Amino acid sequence: MKYRSTRGQAKNYSFEETVMTGLSPDGGLFIPHHIPVLPANWRQKWSKLSFQELAVEILSLFIDESEMPRSDLKDLVQRSYATFRHDQVTPLAKIRDGLYVLELFHGPTFAFKDVALQFVGNLFEYFLERRNREDKSGKTHRLTVVGATSGDTGSAAIYGLRNKKNVSVFILHPKGRVSPIQEAQMTTVLDENVHNLSVEGTFDDCQDIVKNLFGNKEFNDRHHLGAVNSINWARILAQTVYYFNAYFSLLRELNIDPASSEAEEVNFNFSVPTGNFGDILAGYYAYRMGLPANKLIVATNENDILYRFFESSAYEKQTGADGNVKETLSPAMDILVSSNFERLLWYLARDAEVDGGKTEVAAADSSVNEKLCDEAGQTVATWMQQLKEVGSFKVNDAVVLNARKVFDSAMVTDKETLDTIREFFDKPGQASYVLDPHTSVGVTAAEQVTKRDQLLAYPKGKEIMICLATAHPAKFSEAVETALKSAPGFDFQKDVLPSEFHGLLDKERRVVPVERADPKLVIEVIERELRGEGIQF
Repeated sequence: MKYRSTRGQAKNYSFEETVMTGLSPDGGLFIPHHIPVLPANWRQKWSKLSFQELAVEILSLFIDESEMPRSDLKDLVQRSYATFRHDQVTPLAKIRDGLYVLELFHGPTFAFKDVALQFVGNLFEYFLERRNREDKSGKTHRLTVVGATSGDTGSAAIYGLRNKKNVSVFILHPKGRVSPIQEAQMTTVLDENVHNLSVEGTFDDCQDIVKNLFGNKEFNDRHHLGAVNSINWARILAQTVYYFNAYFSLLRELNIDPASSEAEEVNFNFSVPTGNFGDILAGYYAYRMGLPANKLIVATNENDILYRFFESSAYEKQTGADGNVKETLSPAMDILVSSNFERLLWYLARDAEVDGGKTEVAAADSSVNEKLCDEAGQTVATWMQQLKEVGSFKVNDAVVLNARKVFDSAMVTDKETLDTIREFFDKPGQASYVLDPHTSVGVTAAEQVTKRDQLLAYPKGKEIMICLATAHPAKFSEAVETALKSAPGFDFQKDVLPSEFHGLLDKERRVVPVERADPKLVIEVIERELRGEGIQF
């Protein structure tokens, strides 16, 4: 398996090169040269596998054994998920018939990003150890990981990379725009190789700085930058596993044979709280591989660039009254531009814009296919340039119609977010459940789509909604307590707060302030901190 850039100027990268490079040299994002097809008997073969066993099967479709022996991959997977608190890693919780929550918050930092970043941290270490073992020149291969966070990526990356040999990690977060628990999770990690930068600005400012640093060839060459944001392909790849795991787990619960006609009659829909588009993009790759997903629902808050795209065919930045991103109760989704959306745009360009909707018209290794892929890269590069220059671009309606074959979308306000948290804590006829605000956005979107399309839930009908729970509710105490303060019998300390969070806000912290969103200032900070680690460059 080889990888190419969404902007067409880089191709034939190995998996190792793709993971260690992060962002393509042309500014694009890496995607596989082709999407592998599932084995003919995958339903029977995989139906009783554990999460870890399923991960090895899926990841091995994208990682050649010549690059990583299967035994090594199996060891990495086992070590990555040994840190999770639940033996199923990503268990399903039933709310009522036809409605389930996929709990992705059982990792070290109580957020879905642990699923990918525990694995990515081990990947970095594995490749660095191999390079240093095989390089006889005496040179030490190192990686300087730089990432931006609106809250959860930062702590998940830090917990995945703390104390990793020959890795330094720098996480930029917007000052005052992450929850107190999220900030404490990041800044109370005092390992020498971990550095938190508090930037005066927004998440988009932090993300732009990271992209600038990756595009700075001199700086990148000097420090060998690595990416932990979902621009790194390994993040997306690792997240595809829990879509398959949810499918098999639910069929087991319903006592349905995955290979039966009864399984084919069920419509599996996934509602995903969506900001940077990485989580739902993993679902799209699972779908393209062959997972029978009926709809992937893009659930946005009031920063709704993705919802507006599906409604209007226009991708347009839209700021709040102060010219910045709107602050909402679901801050991890408070973004102006979804970085990972570029990957989907490449497939939409390839399938609808370039070849007129005749998808997969040529063999993956044919010259015709390569020409179409190059043209898709040129189209995406043009769209991204328009976005940079004028803040928007518009695609042909056929592109959105093609996307709507599997995608749906809904926008959720803060009021609706609070209403849903309140409703699901104490709603007659279903299990009581405490939602974090991001998961509430996903559940609200699922309810909106169900009502709009008059969907009939299984077993009376065919529809099952699986809503991805991206964070534990304790990470967003202000929103949860606001919603439930008048709920009879609710006690945040007793009902929500995990023991791991007790005293967290009082622990010693280390954080470096950055007075303005300026790449030059961040470079100065990074190089000063590296020297403090004793690293010469």
